[in-house]
Amino acid sequence: MELREGDFAAFFDTPFEIYGASSLYVSPMRSDLRRFYSVGDNPLFPVAGNFALLTAHRDRKPVGRIGVHVHPASNAVHKTNTAYFAYFDCADDAEGAHLLLQAAEGWARQRGFDTLSGNFNLTAMQQIGVVTDGFEAVPYVDQVYGPPHGPRLLRENGYEPYFPMRTFEAELGSFDPDSMLGPAQRELLASPDWSFAPMGRKDIPSRLEEARLLLNSGFANNPMFVPLTKEEFDFQARELRWIIDPRLTSVLHHKGEPAGIVLVIPDLNPFIRATRSRLSWTTPWHFLVHRLRRDRALVVYMSVRSDLQGRGVMGAMLGTLLPRMRDAGYKKLGITWIWDHNHGSLRQMERIGAKPLHRVHLFRKSLTTS
Repeated sequence: MELREGDFAAFFDTPFEIYGASSLYVSPMRSDLRRFYSVGDNPLFPVAGNFALLTAHRDRKPVGRIGVHVHPASNAVHKTNTAYFAYFDCADDAEGAHLLLQAAEGWARQRGFDTLSGNFNLTAMQQIGVVTDGFEAVPYVDQVYGPPHGPRLLRENGYEPYFPMRTFEAELGSFDPDSMLGPAQRELLASPDWSFAPMGRKDIPSRLEEARLLLNSGFANNPMFVPLTKEEFDFQARELRWIIDPRLTSVLHHKGEPAGIVLVIPDLNPFIRATRSRLSWTTPWHFLVHRLRRDRALVVYMSVRSDLQGRGVMGAMLGTLLPRMRDAGYKKLGITWIWDHNHGSLRQMERIGAKPLHRVHLFRKSLTTS
């Protein structure tokens, strides 16, 4: 068994080698993964030494990988002393998993951290968690996925699950808009104080900045949230302006100021799978085929400005947006993780008829008792 550090090619290739073509796992694009782990380009890593890419090999063949990194802003906001692991993908191989996790723990201890937690790929506003149930459900883009043995390997190495979440899926064909539009929502939509912002291609840059402001305001009380700077949001959303279908995303204004957003993108996983997560001369062809066939979309997030919450804003937005999505040919809508104690968002899932897709947990281990 061999442990390598910093072998990006092996880090990217590992899931393809260990999971096989039949797995539901879909890798990020190779170029995106490289960009995420680029010192100076990714604002999370302004200087070298804030992350490590680790791979385990048996007889020169990869059996697993894990990234480990620091997120100083998260520790500052939440008053923790935690390092984070990311992209933990491993064959059902106890020795390989132990080697990877021990190496990640050692990296964190050397830097003075007392806890290791993950998956964070790479922050709480990107992909987080480890799938613990619902392994048969096909994931949407931006939803985590892993095999059933992943949680077991973590538990065997002393990791405990916490922060339970669910992903969801809604059938748009059976959605009844009237289920979302009560008296408060109808009054809001009839008021001249409220208006939907234009979503043409030329409007997307300004809508994305409004998306950041609404994210920071609406998620301020989420226990995992860290406010995003413009630089951080622009880095994470760099590709959105090219993949957003303007018919899907909705931004609501109140008296000319951004009030709420439902940020939706087409599900890119079929396209990414077809390209094997690599850019090549066939990529444009695969993208065109995907555009003709796409019928699933994903809610990246929904947010209402903090001072306007509890006034029916989200119901009004969903009640108008989801029928438009259905008219545009979309049949299913996926939702990224919702914490079990986020009762407001869970009620919205019930109202649109969404069903749980995956069960997801974070995993953590104290580094001071082992």
